[in-house]
Amino acid sequence: MIRLESLHIRLPDFSLDNVNLDIPDGEFFVLMGPTGSGKTLLLEAIAGLMKTSSGRIFIDGREMTGQPPEKRGIGIVYQDQALFPHLTVAQNISYGLRYHRTDPEKAREHVAGLVSLLDLDRLLGRLPGNLSGGEKQRVALARALTVQPDVLLLDEPLSALDPNFRDDVRQALKALHVSTGATFLMVSHDFSDALSLADRAAVINKGKIEQVGQVEDIFKRPVSTFAADFVGMKNIFSARFNGTQAALHDLDIELARPPGNDWQHIAIRP
Repeated sequence: MIRLESLHIRLPDFSLDNVNLDIPDGEFFVLMGPTGSGKTLLLEAIAGLMKTSSGRIFIDGREMTGQPPEKRGIGIVYQDQALFPHLTVAQNISYGLRYHRTDPEKAREHVAGLVSLLDLDRLLGRLPGNLSGGEKQRVALARALTVQPDVLLLDEPLSALDPNFRDDVRQALKALHVSTGATFLMVSHDFSDALSLADRAAVINKGKIEQVGQVEDIFKRPVSTFAADFVGMKNIFSARFNGTQAALHDLDIELARPPGNDWQHIAIRP
């Protein structure tokens, strides 16, 4: 559904370098990395909000490089929700329908389904200023999905929420992914989001993709010291390898299998 080929973005003080990603139709994919690693920049490039320097972007098999956002069939939800403060919840949710030619009856059925799934029925008459953080995020999700996009981009949707609201929105995201069948691409600085939500994930650092794969593989077999530290491996040491043995200072450690030729470190979980 989403394919990025050799994508580069050059900015005065930052760059994305040679990003290659392939996200199948219907997958829940999480792009992980610390603040300033380029996650949101990549998301905005896919949405058509950031101009690329080189490379190509494909969505559903069609090249979208250079196409405006409205031609891409994408919904986007930002960390701060960006709800219209003067519109009620119901008006916010249905706002995008005025720009899409859809059958009114089918649109009403779809919106009603989203409202029910996200438990927003009792909030429809309220203004955003009278909502909690978790409620605002659920409204933003409903608004983005009202126009039935092929792809939903999520920019750190959980980071600004209190822990009790965060779990509610995680459950809502899971339910939405199953019910809509859309492709979800979420960026996060929290590995626990990928563990609880994603099929596959990628780790990005300083504008470069460090690792892509199944979440479990990234957790158990990180390919760099950065990826290892990001997924919570705190004991990372330089080592020398000989056969199935790792030499760490004056300690020899027997490994389960021979290491790869480029191994230079050993990680020991707590």
